[in-house]
Amino acid sequence: MKKNPMTIKLILLIVWVLIGGVAFQAFAGDSQSMCNLAGYKASSGMTATNSDNALTITWDGDQNQEVRLRVTIHNGTPTIQELAVRHRGKSWATLASNATPEFSFVSGIRRIDQETAEGLAENGIKEITPEVYEKNKWDPFWDAPLNIPGTGNERQTLGLPRKPEEIKRGTATYQANSCEAKSDGMRLEVTFPGVNMGIFSGELKYTLYKGTNLIRQELIAKTEMPSIAYKYDAGLKGLEIQKGSRVTWHDLADSPQTYQFGGNKNDREVPLKTMSRLVVAEQEQAGSIATFPPPHTFFWARESDANLGYNWYRKDSDASFSIGIRQPEDEEDARIKGNFALYSARPGTLQHMPVYFYVSADPAPATRSAVMAFTHDDHYKPLAGYQVMNHHYHMNFGLRLIAGGGPDAEIPDLEALKSLGINIVSPVDNLGMGGGAGNRSAADTLKLIAMSVEGARRHSDKDFLVMPDQEFYGSVLGGHTDLLFSHPVYWTYGRAAGQPLVEDSSTLGKVYHIGAADDLFEMAKREDIMLSMPHPRTKNNAGYPDGFKDKAFFKDPHFQGIGFRWGMGLDLSERRMCEYRCLPLLDDLLNWYADDNTPPKYLLAISEVQTQAPGDNIYSSAPVSYLKMNELPSPNDVSPVIKTLMRGDYFVTSGEILIPTYALQGSGSKRTIVADVEWTFPLDFVEVVWGDGQHTDRQIISTTDMPAFGQHHFQIPFDATGKKWVRFAAWDSAGNGALVQPIKLTNSPAAAGGR
Repeated sequence: MKKNPMTIKLILLIVWVLIGGVAFQAFAGDSQSMCNLAGYKASSGMTATNSDNALTITWDGDQNQEVRLRVTIHNGTPTIQELAVRHRGKSWATLASNATPEFSFVSGIRRIDQETAEGLAENGIKEITPEVYEKNKWDPFWDAPLNIPGTGNERQTLGLPRKPEEIKRGTATYQANSCEAKSDGMRLEVTFPGVNMGIFSGELKYTLYKGTNLIRQELIAKTEMPSIAYKYDAGLKGLEIQKGSRVTWHDLADSPQTYQFGGNKNDREVPLKTMSRLVVAEQEQAGSIATFPPPHTFFWARESDANLGYNWYRKDSDASFSIGIRQPEDEEDARIKGNFALYSARPGTLQHMPVYFYVSADPAPATRSAVMAFTHDDHYKPLAGYQVMNHHYHMNFGLRLIAGGGPDAEIPDLEALKSLGINIVSPVDNLGMGGGAGNRSAADTLKLIAMSVEGARRHSDKDFLVMPDQEFYGSVLGGHTDLLFSHPVYWTYGRAAGQPLVEDSSTLGKVYHIGAADDLFEMAKREDIMLSMPHPRTKNNAGYPDGFKDKAFFKDPHFQGIGFRWGMGLDLSERRMCEYRCLPLLDDLLNWYADDNTPPKYLLAISEVQTQAPGDNIYSSAPVSYLKMNELPSPNDVSPVIKTLMRGDYFVTSGEILIPTYALQGSGSKRTIVADVEWTFPLDFVEVVWGDGQHTDRQIISTTDMPAFGQHHFQIPFDATGKKWVRFAAWDSAGNGALVQPIKLTNSPAAAGGR
């Protein structure tokens, strides 16, 4: 039968329309849809549907609750049309309607500091060329880009004065016309393009996690401008003031505080110095919504961990209010205003600026408790068979004991640290050439050591050990060197011509006189002193340990490793803590010595803070080390701590992820990584990292299909062919992490059976 040409054209047109309609349906769902669901996979306990020009996500939370989020776009702005919650089987209660995300930033110009220049000069880099400047400017400690023109301790920053025009400010604006929903294991990500915030541009993302009431709202953006250092504030705008609405928080004395919106409207955010970085908005008969930042990656390194106020609220009118998180623009202590370095934004890198919300059908106290569980109540969880340690606290321990009249003087820092669950504290007194130690006489140095030794013994207890350790400023080895002692050792800096290395004192016994690298190394070997490098590749240790990697003293087991502390060059494009500075250095250290008998170098958790007090934001400021020890030793003999550290029998963590057991099993090329991991925030991935002496590689195992507050026994096959060392780490969705110490696969006792 002969077809009519017009009939054929009509059939083809109908087919084209049908195919096109199916394609359009895949994108839009229907004519009212705005969100691409191509990456969404339906699953029990989390559903997403397009309808009425909005995307509705419903998911199973925790505490036997369900959460519903309906998002839409209004005049280009992503809008939370509804945020509701309910106890399972009960009626929905609305916590927010027509609320919008709020982000703002302030930026300045990143500069290099004098300490970095000094460290580089020690390594033969005398001239700070543009290339040297560019490479080393991103990891400063003494920089305060928002402090105009720069005063006081900022003499340590090069290139001052600053100019007012360096400061850029901006608030996010939105030009979204669609969104994309994508499943990733037990989570769903909803992304809106078209965000501009001054010098930054990018997208807005909501991440929802099945099994918890947690919501992550983040701006992901980049800048192409050079030398940018910045901070951001974030929150949720347009929450309705209902009868009984209020915001609640705990002040720095941990006492509950409340504001019920009875005052006049605010012109700007009201900063709040809250305990644990948390404020909760409560809606009567509906429940509550808490807001808080990531517990650690929100904070760059400072000389102080004094709480500067990291939350805010704002009464926008008699009908609405806003809540969120903030970073201040200045240090409060006048002595350290030159140390407020902000985040680094390398050109073209995607900066992640998150704020967390936790919604609940319960009142504020229960919501607060649920949020605090993510950080174990800002406490390091006790773990059977482990002791929690942190090192390198600049509390001027010996000097304060002397000023206080003797070794029984109160040191509130120790009480504050103990209250966090730390039971081995290693403060460092400053000895050597700099840091206030350069003008100290030999007699005063010995008095300082003796006082810190006796003070440590008296402030220790059955469940709390104080170690009187030291930092050698202007070390004869180069840069700064930490000394951790098995037992008391007395020494002075400076050795006159003809003066013996060791002399006898009638009151102290042996006294060492250190004048050169060989002297310090000899003392370390004789007295079983563990050496470590704090803050490597930054501050006065810029250029180190690279500058002495071939020296015998650094290859010796007594030089145990390097300090691990994020924040000295915090870049929010990092997926792991200290990803640009610390972790690549650890891998370099392992590759440098892969083919000789040098034992592996280890990471040691450190602080860098001068003083601590109850109410300070101590928990967020530093990682800790979990040492595999059943009990604490006597303060008269802390050698078991040193031996554990020297063996690398510990893991380093921010606190939210724990690795109670870990081993490399098997022999030859067929090995297995075995690790037990537990966590609070939803876990992102675990990884096995290895090197062949030249290059580093890794296997990343996604864990997004695992719930919050989980634990898992990992067994990961590992082909050791051609590999010289291996290490294991775990990282969560809030940027928190834990790392075990590396194992050398050749020329090392650890190769036989793992740890």
